[in-house]
Amino acid sequence: MPEGPELHLASQFVNEACRELVFGGCVEKSPVSRNPEVPFESSAYGISALARGKELRLTLSPLPGAQPPREPLALVFRFGMTGSFQLVPSDALPPHAHLRFYTAPPGPRLALCFVDIRRFGRWDLGGEWQPGRGPCVLLEYEQFRENVLRNLADKAFDRPICEALLDQRFFNGIGNYLRAEILYRLRIPPFEKARTVLEALQQRRPVLPLPLLQSPELTLSQKIRAKLQNPDLLELCHSVPKEVVQLGGKGYGSESGEEDFAAFRAWLRCYSAPGMSSLRDRHGRTIWFQGDPGPLAPKGGKSRKKKSQGAQQGPEDRAEDPPSPNKAPSRTRRAQRGLPKQTTAQVPEGTSLHQDPEAPPVPDTGKRRRQPAPSGRRRTRKTKADTPSLEPEGTLAS
Repeated sequence: MPEGPELHLASQFVNEACRELVFGGCVEKSPVSRNPEVPFESSAYGISALARGKELRLTLSPLPGAQPPREPLALVFRFGMTGSFQLVPSDALPPHAHLRFYTAPPGPRLALCFVDIRRFGRWDLGGEWQPGRGPCVLLEYEQFRENVLRNLADKAFDRPICEALLDQRFFNGIGNYLRAEILYRLRIPPFEKARTVLEALQQRRPVLPLPLLQSPELTLSQKIRAKLQNPDLLELCHSVPKEVVQLGGKGYGSESGEEDFAAFRAWLRCYSAPGMSSLRDRHGRTIWFQGDPGPLAPKGGKSRKKKSQGAQQGPEDRAEDPPSPNKAPSRTRRAQRGLPKQTTAQVPEGTSLHQDPEAPPVPDTGKRRRQPAPSGRRRTRKTKADTPSLEPEGTLAS
């Protein structure tokens, strides 16, 4: 599930890989993708990228003299759960390459591909950032901070801080692993009320007493060091993603090399780490933490601890709350494996930013035990009574 750092790393990759390349011809879309066609054709054009929060803008710019004459075209991508860009030989396209840009001759023909295994990713024509998203936590820190503190009366901050951190209207770029790492470093219970945590930051209290900060005996470097050693939550929303970017590679994406992912895994302190507890929030997303979950923890929610290190999988490959390996699947579950899965209708993109848009909500699939008929005869099934109603927990946008 790419977050702000992964989108930023993807934009760096596109800019570095395509800097010396000239693309030509039509843009090709796979027939299975439900995203829009890209009506762009040019004999020679360049490609550049810019990331903002959880979005990436790709700009196709015709070169001087290119035919037919036309204006640049911009597309905005949201990666969903598994989106990424790859540059490959045109005769070796990877599976699930849903949008392809080909280089022009001479030279070996290459393809810049938007690869998306789960198909939750989207692209839109026009180059406009999705309305309602807040400033980027990486590139627009001052605007991001002001936007959060100015809107603390919003009902989003009545929710637990772990849920507020996924609201892209205020925390554009923060996702599941980042929220866990940020809260863990400050020892903030994930289910503490968001407004309680953030109201204390409105005055930007200095980390050292004012007389000491004004003392001529304290050098500027010492003041800066004190500030860096005592960051608040909003500062960590900026600096923690920067740490992931500085690791290089592609973050935790499925295309990361083993060396890249090993570095990312070593960087993680809390997310899916041994000894950490986990709970699901009201959107079905798992939050990892240590210690007390906080006063707004879901009632009846059972905290699960990760017991042993073993061979850790990538966050995109494992279930967020996997079943215990000691429990074998029941007969009922084994019997149900042959049945088709029940799915909810897909929600249109861009309808809501109130929760992290990377994963679909988990519906509550309660089971009803059927009573045997007293006479041994098979009881007639009533369609209405046996059909559970599924109410979506919320709308999603990626």
